[in-house]
Amino acid sequence: VQLQASGGGLVQAGNSLRLSCAASGRTFSTYVMGWFRQAPGKEREFVAAILGSGDMSYYSADVEGRFTISRDNAQNTVFLQMNSLKPEDTAVYYCARRSSGSIYSINSYAYWGQGTQVTVSS
Repeated sequence: VQLQASGGGLVQAGNSLRLSCAASGRTFSTYVMGWFRQAPGKEREFVAAILGSGDMSYYSADVEGRFTISRDNAQNTVFLQMNSLKPEDTAVYYCARRSSGSIYSINSYAYWGQGTQVTVSS
């Protein structure tokens, strides 16, 4: 399984970015997909996740109401629309495929993309 994240960049606070994560494999629609982020000097943390069907999504308290996760199973791609960005959203963002366990736990995800840098200036 290969995950390729893209879409990061440098934006001013209040603006938006859309991240994409393209996955290989034929069973993409059966897996929960998640986004995590890691800021300098901090641990990697959960941002959002979406069920394989796309029917349900989950968010951290820090991003709920500003970020939206979605997926296109026909294109094996998961997205993270990030609106009203804040400087504290600056981090490397990773997409990941869950194997088992809690949707919110980093340990539940066995496959990871390479990360894409998001920098929000004030």
